Order: sequence, then C-alpha cells, then structure tokens
Amino acid sequence: MKIKTAIISVSDKSNLKKLLPILKKFKIKILSSGGTYQYIKKLNYDCTEISNYTNFPEMLDGRVKTLHPKIYGGILNVRKNNKHKKDIKKENIKNIDLVIVDIYPFEKKLNSRLSFQKLIEYIDIGGPALIRAAAKNFNDVTIISSLNNYDKLISELKKQKGSTSYNFRKLMSAEAFSLTAYYDSLISGWLNKESKIKFPKTKTIHGKIIKNLRYGENPHQSASIYSTMDDVGLQQLHGKELSFNNHNDIYSSLNILSSFKKKIGVAIIKHANPCGVSAKKNQLVSFDGALACDPISAFGGIVAVNSIISNNLANRINKKFFEVVVAKGFSKSALKILKRKKNIRLIKFSNFSFINSQHYLFLGNTFLAQDSDSVLFAKKIKIVTQKKPSIKQIKNLKFAFNVCKFVKSNAIVLANEISTIGIGSGQPSRLDSCKIAVGKALEFVPDKIKGSVVASDAFFPFPDGIKHLIDSGVKAIIQPGGSVNDQDVINAANEAGIIMAFTGTRHFKH
Repeated sequence: MKIKTAIISVSDKSNLKKLLPILKKFKIKILSSGGTYQYIKKLNYDCTEISNYTNFPEMLDGRVKTLHPKIYGGILNVRKNNKHKKDIKKENIKNIDLVIVDIYPFEKKLNSRLSFQKLIEYIDIGGPALIRAAAKNFNDVTIISSLNNYDKLISELKKQKGSTSYNFRKLMSAEAFSLTAYYDSLISGWLNKESKIKFPKTKTIHGKIIKNLRYGENPHQSASIYSTMDDVGLQQLHGKELSFNNHNDIYSSLNILSSFKKKIGVAIIKHANPCGVSAKKNQLVSFDGALACDPISAFGGIVAVNSIISNNLANRINKKFFEVVVAKGFSKSALKILKRKKNIRLIKFSNFSFINSQHYLFLGNTFLAQDSDSVLFAKKIKIVTQKKPSIKQIKNLKFAFNVCKFVKSNAIVLANEISTIGIGSGQPSRLDSCKIAVGKALEFVPDKIKGSVVASDAFFPFPDGIKHLIDSGVKAIIQPGGSVNDQDVINAANEAGIIMAFTGTRHFKH
C-alpha cells in the first residue's frame, strides 16, 4: 500500500530526526499540528499545518486539534469501497495513509502528584482517537503508536519502496489497540480510586511487559513478566537471567521484608514459602537465625536481606548454595565476593515499593479480586488463658503471627528470639502442619523449642494440634480463634499452664 500522506502528532519528538528523511525520500506529504508542526518546520522539512488543511482552527486550549471529518474521513475510508470513494470525493477529502501518533504522558504525570484537575488535562482524546481510527482501518492505513517502532517503519518503507505490507500494518494495529487499552485502564483505575469504587462493574488490569522469560514454572510453559509501573524498583547486578520461579520467590521475600522495620530482617524462601525468617537488628545474626530454621530446604532457595550486605555476610552467604540474593544494596567488597559465583543472581531492591491495594487470582476464564492482606491485627489481641505473657513473649508472638501471613495455609510458625525455628505449611490438616513445624525444630534447633511461641494463621478446630505443640515445649500460642471448639482449646491451654492469645484476624494464604 503506497503511502502518499502522513499525519504526525507526537509528545515525544526525540526520534523524529531519524524518521523524517525517509518520509522525504519517498515523497510522503506530512500533516501536523502544534509543537510537532513547529518542530518539523524547524528541521527544514515540508509540512502542512492541520488547521490550514481542515480550514478549522485549533481551539479550547488545544483540546480540539485533529478532531475533524477531513482527518478521520481520510483515515477511515475503505479504499476499495466505491461508496466511500464517492463520499470523500464529494467532501474533497484526501487519503491519509500513515498515522504517527503517541499519547499524552498521563502515566508519568499520575506519579508526579499533580492535582486532580491538572491530571484531567493529561487525559488525551485526539491521540487515542487517531490511533484507534488508523488501527481499525489497518487494511489500508499504517499506524505507528510508539517511537520504539520508528526503526521498524524505516526498514519496512525501504524494503517495500515507500509502501507497507498487510502483515506489518496488522502487527502495528495490534500494538496500537494494546496501547490504547492500557492507557484507558490507567485512567479508569485512577478515577475508580478517586471515586472510592473498589470493585467496578468492569475491570481492566494494565501491565507493561518487562521481558520474556526462558520458560514458566516448567520448561514446557512459556512465560513473560509484566509491571503495572514504569519502574519496578528491582535491579539485577549479576548472574543468570531470572526465571518465572525466581520472580515468584523474590516477590514473596519482599512481601515479608516490607512488613519489618527498615534495615531489619532476613528471609530465606523456597517455592514461594519462607523456610526461615529472622528480624534481628544485626544482619549476620539475622541471617544465621533464618538459615538455622531449615538449612536443608534453604539449599537452592533465595535469601533476601533488608539492608546493605556487608563483606562478612557475603562470605557467609557464599558458603551455601543460593539461586538468588536480594538486598537493599551491596558493599563494593560484598559485591566482589558474591560475584565469584558466576551464576548467582544478585538483585538490588532499594527503590522497590508495594503500592497495589488489590490482589488477583486467575481461574481459567474468571479471576478473583480482593484487598491485599496488608493488616496484621484487625482487632485488639485478647489473652484468653489464665496465664499472661511477658513483654518478650508478646514481641515473639507478634513476630510469629506476622510470618504466618506469608506461609501457605494451613500455616504453623514456631519462633524464639525473633527468629523462626520451625515452619509447617500447605497441609490440608492443621495437625499435620503442627507436626511438620515441630519436626523441623527438633531436627535443626532442638535447644530452642523449649519456651518457644507458636502462631497459627487460622483457628485450631480441635485441641489435638495445640497438645502436640505443648508436648514439644511451646509456652505461648497466638491464633485467630473463632472455632466452635474454642473453649476446649482454651481449657487444654490452661491445663498445660501455657499462654494463648486470640487475634480475631485470620491470614489464610492459598
């Protein structure tokens, strides 16, 4: 399809210099407006201002520039349709064969904390309308909606001698509609948030591709990673490419670290489950505490450190096999030490932030949406036993219950001295999770189980689970409560002379 006339209207003019010579070479006439028109003329290229072409001035502070029948008739007419030919001939409308347009940078302005009224002015109307019109009529019109496609257009024009192929136009159309859908989803999400509409009647989840991954959870599955933000806040400094499972584990670890105070905490993750967590102030002590909980499961996992890794910790980490090390930063010497291992992935997360307030779960052709589990205690903790906890025990109970949020249900977390010593996860039976957690503690840190505390993500339906914990040496238990058998469980705790706290808040993680 020979291109004779193009319309160019872009906010980002940085790559126009490379594009204009090829348009001139193939004698493609240019229509433009506003700043783009002035920019093209400044570079000494021929260009017709849209207002002169339409005989209608720009108005409403630039809100109306390209919205005119001579523009849209020129784009939308089907070239082989005889009725369309008569219509545009009657109105003296010329074909527009190439549309090069981008969209006002609403997303960047959204992150710049402008006022509500000022942000409205960055909602583009003309740009998306031009893009959609050209993309709809891709059989006859080429749409370029991203400066990332300028090189592709140049290559196509050279290859096709001033024309474009059907397949190229179709590909550009698909990209264009993806862009306008993304743009509209940003605006609808913003307005829903401003209007406090948590679950709108229709929901669009936007995302930009970061990169294609080698494969998904398994080698026969394809995979990519997308982001809802321009800057994901993660920087890979060394090692092999991250896999699907690596990303899943990294985000699981960062969820845990985000619940601690700044510069405190170490989490070791395997298959999106914590196998050891510690919130000691000293990073070496914290790492040792997290590793001691389950050193066997830690093999091949990831370690996440909520501070800048020192060379001492780097030496300690290098003694074990970890797939990924995630940290707020690395000292120069630590980075040098860790880079001795060729394949280990080193990730810096200093700018990472969890800002999404909703969590999604896709189930075939449907998906679930819910608030993110960002609350630890929705109600005040209630001590339901005769024996009351010390301040130290309360601190350990809160720590254990916090870790429970991030363990697959049914979750049981044993802790002592602000470090996990046994974790039971993902079992259909809470009693089985109790047995696993106790078994881990007895295997790896048997000296710490006596006097330890336990957290459960949901209520104990029967006393059997807490009896197993009590027999192992546990002295305090924190759980949501809410079972019809709560009193039987409390009675068992009182008979054993241990402490039990009810939170009234459940933390299932399926």
